[in-house]
Amino acid sequence: MSDTTHHPKILVLAGSARLDSLNRKLARQTVEALRSAGLEATLADLRDFSMPMYDGDLEAGQGLPPAAKALKELARRHDGFAIASPEYNGSFPALLKNALDWISRPEQGEHPLQVFRGKVAAILSASPGPGGGRRGLRHLRELLEMMSVSVVPRELAIARASGAFDADGRLTRPEDLTGLQELAAALAQSAAQRQEAAV
Repeated sequence: MSDTTHHPKILVLAGSARLDSLNRKLARQTVEALRSAGLEATLADLRDFSMPMYDGDLEAGQGLPPAAKALKELARRHDGFAIASPEYNGSFPALLKNALDWISRPEQGEHPLQVFRGKVAAILSASPGPGGGRRGLRHLRELLEMMSVSVVPRELAIARASGAFDADGRLTRPEDLTGLQELAAALAQSAAQRQEAAV
């Protein structure tokens, strides 16, 4: 964990780079909800961190790409993550997996998965379908927990999300807003507990 004298810092990611993506909208709303819950929150747009598909030969020859280094440094400075991810064919997107793969790679003097160990996360999804993206969230939870991240039990899956946002990209349905607030509160509690335990 990082410095324990501040409010826990959460890095918010969206698993889609599409400009009008439902999950980009959800990620922006998540930043607001986390701040209202007493956390510091930073939104990192994966469009700003363009990197090649993970390639062990590329890593061995050139090290981490500059965008991967920049995203990894952001992750290093935060105490946890909130990830809003779409569901692609029953799982989460390659864009998100590739970013996590690159920043998971240890550099000189680092332990494996050091940028993830001991951190907390919340996962959420917005989907046009009736399932809300829950199948993808199951896979994302498994991946993060394998990478030594503690994922809060509560998650948010917004079904039929094409009608869930207004023209400004804000959630409109009371049940979705309540679910996001409850998820933010759960992450804030988990992050605070881990911060206290590290003192």
